[in-house]
Amino acid sequence: MNILTPEEILHDVFGYTEFRGYQSDIIQTLLQGHHALVLMPTGGGKSICYQIPALIRPGMALVVSPLIALMIDQVAALKAVGIQAACVHSGTTREEIFDIARQAQEDTLKLLYVAPERLMTDKFSRFLSSLTLSLIAIDEAHCVSQWGHDFRPEYQQLQLLANQFPDVPRIALTATADTETKADIRHYLGLEDAKEFVDSFDRPNIFYQVIEKNNGKKQLLQFLKTHGQNQSGIVYCLSRKRVEDVALFLQEQGFDALPYHAGMSFEQREKNQKRFLQEDSIVIVATIAFGMGIDKPDVRFVAHLDLPKSIEGFYQESGRAGRDGLPAHSWLCYGLNDLVLLKQMIMEGSAADIQKQVELQKLDAMLSFCELSSCRRVQLLAYFGEHSTPCGYCDNCKNPPTQFDATVLVQKLLSCVYRVGQKFSASYVIDVLRGVENDWILSQKHHLLSTFGIGKELSEKEWRGLTRQCVAQKLLDINLHFNQALQLTEKSKAVLKGEQIVMIRPLKRDKPKNTPVSETWLRTEREEQLWQALRLWRKDKAQEENVPAYVIFPDRTLRHIVQSRPKSIENLSLVYGMGQTKLERFGQEILGIIHKSDQ
Repeated sequence: MNILTPEEILHDVFGYTEFRGYQSDIIQTLLQGHHALVLMPTGGGKSICYQIPALIRPGMALVVSPLIALMIDQVAALKAVGIQAACVHSGTTREEIFDIARQAQEDTLKLLYVAPERLMTDKFSRFLSSLTLSLIAIDEAHCVSQWGHDFRPEYQQLQLLANQFPDVPRIALTATADTETKADIRHYLGLEDAKEFVDSFDRPNIFYQVIEKNNGKKQLLQFLKTHGQNQSGIVYCLSRKRVEDVALFLQEQGFDALPYHAGMSFEQREKNQKRFLQEDSIVIVATIAFGMGIDKPDVRFVAHLDLPKSIEGFYQESGRAGRDGLPAHSWLCYGLNDLVLLKQMIMEGSAADIQKQVELQKLDAMLSFCELSSCRRVQLLAYFGEHSTPCGYCDNCKNPPTQFDATVLVQKLLSCVYRVGQKFSASYVIDVLRGVENDWILSQKHHLLSTFGIGKELSEKEWRGLTRQCVAQKLLDINLHFNQALQLTEKSKAVLKGEQIVMIRPLKRDKPKNTPVSETWLRTEREEQLWQALRLWRKDKAQEENVPAYVIFPDRTLRHIVQSRPKSIENLSLVYGMGQTKLERFGQEILGIIHKSDQ
């Protein structure tokens, strides 16, 4: 390949008209031989930042990636635009490894994707030493940090690359990293002097919606009927059992839903993931074992059926929707039981006590995000240190909840927690408040308390909502070591004494409005016919080449074709994502489809 400018490669190879955000600056940093630390949101175009310098600098780029699926997809996408790339992982055959090594030695391979474990072997290290490396890219760099949400111990050994190749520019990339994680990335990857690029974390095309759980499966079904018909999406659940249950439920309701969790066989996980990547309208129901590195750009929704563990995790998981920049939906359904279960999982885990405290703090921040009455995007971006103004495009902006003075109700709840000795769970306290005379309450003689029955004006569901908001405001804590008992905090004293008022969200909420986020862009029957014809052609091509459909063309490219209806190769070359290689391979076929639809 002749040496082109970054702008020429962007247009001629990838089919894009202009760089986004800091892409151009990052590319120039690497071309000048300097190191870079890049924080860029999911779908922000991180891969372009090292792929273009790899095509310009002499030698082969080494890309460290944690997941096989990610490597395979990236390599397929690069080959589709005429770039020589390969990956080495546990599934690579001996013959394939020899062929890759030959290409690298002959200097015909431009990018090699490798799992971090592979780099640690002496044999592979010697192999790399025999090559000229153009750059080293470390993707999903947050995996290096124990304070991150996806720690991988082998990442901490990658400083060996800095020692072995001190003169080769290195770039670390991630979509999420707080202050501690960034410090770990610099330390463990030898990037103390790297130039830092932090792009906006905002994903303006994603509509954020959070609802209170009340029969989660039924609520999920209602959401999918509104937003998930004939759409690709991901549903995250907390446990493997719940994944299986929800996937079966959705199948019974007519959705093409597939489960994915670590308890399944490798073959079945691979089969389900492949269908999700290669076919349209598949809903994958998964634990968080699924998703990191999933490059599918046309995921139209991500639904969380349980409370995520952290804002970082939620941001990265929800960010898998709408990578193509088209409208997408993040839907989260949560309840008090989710909070209790997650706290138990943290406390019963094998992590050190200090890490458990960090995880509990992250969980508290996630709960506060859910209980917001103000703009969700403002809070989300503020968590990553970015200032913004209300977006007008989240559930709270579209339908602002009006807070009310709940001080008296909160005093009743706090008093009851105190009267029962701070030894009982939320369910028990609520039964006392509502005057339920069951055997347990009678045996404890709590029917004689002054707080017995003083809360009959609220339903059990409303009291649970109030309790959850009190936990979020740190007026109550949950003792996981003692029956999940509700306990008072230092902050609760001022409320009990009447020295502080408490404002909360309404307990009787209107039925959540599933605000539509997708515009009707197909204007005529002729456009609809061309759209379906192009999608069918793309599906056949993808199956023929055994690659995901979006590797042939993403939805955004097909949409541009439908809207512009180019009649010549020259006009087709102006379509988004139409690089020279794809134009030569598919141009005449696409023009034929357009011509047929015009008849």
